[in-house]
Amino acid sequence: VLLEPFVHQVGGHMSMMKYDEHTVCKPLVSQELSFYESLPLAMRQFTPQYKGIVSVHLRKDSLGNLTLIASPSLQAESRGRLDNTIGDSSVTIWHKCKWAASTSTGSEHTLVQWSHTQLSKTFKDRTDLQYRTDSLLEDANGNQPERNSYNPWGLHCHRQHLNRMSSKHNENKLHQFLLLENVVSKYNYPCILDLKMGTRQHGDDASEEKKARHIKKCEQSTSASLGVRICGMQVYQADTGHFLCKDKYYGRKLSPEGFRQTLRQFLCNGNHLRTDLLEPIILRLKALLSVIRKQSSYRFYSSSLLIIYDGQEHKENTAPLDNHLRFQKTHCTPSHGTNHSRVDVRMIDFAHTTFKGSQCNPTAYDGPDHGYIFGLENLIKILQNISE
Repeated sequence: VLLEPFVHQVGGHMSMMKYDEHTVCKPLVSQELSFYESLPLAMRQFTPQYKGIVSVHLRKDSLGNLTLIASPSLQAESRGRLDNTIGDSSVTIWHKCKWAASTSTGSEHTLVQWSHTQLSKTFKDRTDLQYRTDSLLEDANGNQPERNSYNPWGLHCHRQHLNRMSSKHNENKLHQFLLLENVVSKYNYPCILDLKMGTRQHGDDASEEKKARHIKKCEQSTSASLGVRICGMQVYQADTGHFLCKDKYYGRKLSPEGFRQTLRQFLCNGNHLRTDLLEPIILRLKALLSVIRKQSSYRFYSSSLLIIYDGQEHKENTAPLDNHLRFQKTHCTPSHGTNHSRVDVRMIDFAHTTFKGSQCNPTAYDGPDHGYIFGLENLIKILQNISE
């Protein structure tokens, strides 16, 4: 299987790849595997479904372009080989990727072709990134063309991993990747908020230097005051047809008030505030909160929480704006649609999660993760305030 870049990655530093329409994959970390293999039943509705392990290797073509190839047939035997490669969680990605776009001609389109210099220039000092989607004009048969949208953060992660990978490993080395459910596959325009949860981010295995770095990041951001900080975001703007993107550097600089405003912005589609989403998001967060309160010994250090909804609204919420409203749209006036849009809340990234009985971590904790609970409670409160 030729791995494609996962274009809806909004946060994190590991490069996520798309395995198929409903599956993403990421470099295997033994602690994360251990978490998924012993996942408490109550938590399963709040995590991506774990689908197994796959072996991946680098392939270089005659032009020096790198691609990643996954070998599903090796999946069964790959568990035996885990011990040899478990320490190495590096990954490579596409320097340039081509695949057949589903057009009538079936011709190949180069969808991503960014050189290192272009990437470096693009990511220098930019926290407010926008990316375009293809025009949404319908063709003669009333079909919309295929939409290709790219969040720049994913490309940023790809570039970093590529540099690391090509300098470290030869092409024949097999790498183990986790296969996980693609939790945004059912959305046409996935609006995603990536929140780093908890008051502490460093794992038990962190060096003193790393520990100090993480503690400082928490103290200087809303992690300390609210128990949650923004790590990445993409919101579809119905008025421009663009996604508005924010990255982790933007999130780190926010004050508690700035955090509240960004949360509001996440629910704003350029025309109005999606008030129809507030109640279902709050209910789902409350359900997660009651599950986390019951998980004794778990510490979800450095894990993220995704809040997801579809930027494409149901018809009854998309009445044309009159001039008065259009004038006000920069302030995002509330929409009063009654339809509860489908929302999702999922925990991701468990490379530093520890729990009693985990082989990877001898430190055992008592009771639930109070730092995580503190963050969830504050998140719910802020959303309730927006709702009121």
